[in-house]
Amino acid sequence: MIKDIWRRFRKHKLGVASGWFIFILFIVTGFAEFFAPYRFDSQHIDYLYVPPQKIHFFDKQGHFHFRPFVYKLKHTFDLKTGKDVYREDRTQMHPVKFFVHGEPYRFLFFKLDIHLFGVEGEGCYFPLGTDHLGRDFFSRLLYGGRLSLLIAVLTTLIATSFGAIIGILSGYFGGKIDLVIQRIIEVFMSIPDLPLLMLLSAAFPPRLPSVYRIVVIIGILSAVGWTGLARQVRGKVLALREADYVLAAKAIGASNMRIVLKHLLPNTLSHIIVVATLRIPKVILTESGLSFLGLGVKPPMASWGLLLKEAQNVQTMQAYPWLLLPGVFIMVTVLAFNFLGDAIRDAADPFATRHV
Repeated sequence: MIKDIWRRFRKHKLGVASGWFIFILFIVTGFAEFFAPYRFDSQHIDYLYVPPQKIHFFDKQGHFHFRPFVYKLKHTFDLKTGKDVYREDRTQMHPVKFFVHGEPYRFLFFKLDIHLFGVEGEGCYFPLGTDHLGRDFFSRLLYGGRLSLLIAVLTTLIATSFGAIIGILSGYFGGKIDLVIQRIIEVFMSIPDLPLLMLLSAAFPPRLPSVYRIVVIIGILSAVGWTGLARQVRGKVLALREADYVLAAKAIGASNMRIVLKHLLPNTLSHIIVVATLRIPKVILTESGLSFLGLGVKPPMASWGLLLKEAQNVQTMQAYPWLLLPGVFIMVTVLAFNFLGDAIRDAADPFATRHV
């Protein structure tokens, strides 16, 4: 069965490409300390709202350099526009190197200072520019992506696991247990998600530590996200519990736990995985929306929604368009998860013929 699913999945080219993109995204954001040239909260007060820097291979004399480099930035103030202007000082070059020593960070039990790329000495390199506090935007995108993906994955795991368990128990045992569970589900489903999230998030104490705020956000999103899957799994189990192999297991005296774990759960697992894959982008959008409204992650921590909040007016978007990049990352990541979910759904469906 697994081989058949894998064979059908590999024929879904867009799903495979999305899977590789998501895998690389998790690697890069998961090890953001190494891939990012700076820490997420490192400020460069002399470089506020610096646009993305250009990589050069030819110097001002036209000589080619095998090692790419950036020029030092010279800061001036434009009195007409009232904006900071940064021009390249072509007399000072800073080579961009791989595996450079930079700001120290802690990885597991080790204290390291090696970064994938960067410049040494007094130079600086901001591949995607800086924000209003002079923080490297590329580094903050990586750290913010890790937090957004962490919230999405943990929320999905908790909500999916709880919803699957409740759905299986409700469908298998039926009777009063099913009646009580379904009424509870209906109560939760009648509560509008976004107003509830906004109400609870706004009720947080202003000085609540960021870690506790993240835990509460995960708890709220998990509490309102398990009902749909529970209903779907219940419907599948209602049909499966009358199957011949389940009736045969009951006839030979198999325990309820064994029937659930050996027969019902494996036959609903593909559907659970598909729902979980399709739910992750929804959680990413929800968390991003809360952070954008100022009700989610708080500074100095970073998430994609919080980063996007910095470009919430037209003047900022026109003057500093690179601040819209978190929105692009959100859009591409959500599309990738949706394509991956569609591919898994088609592969897990034995009657799917579109890609076979």
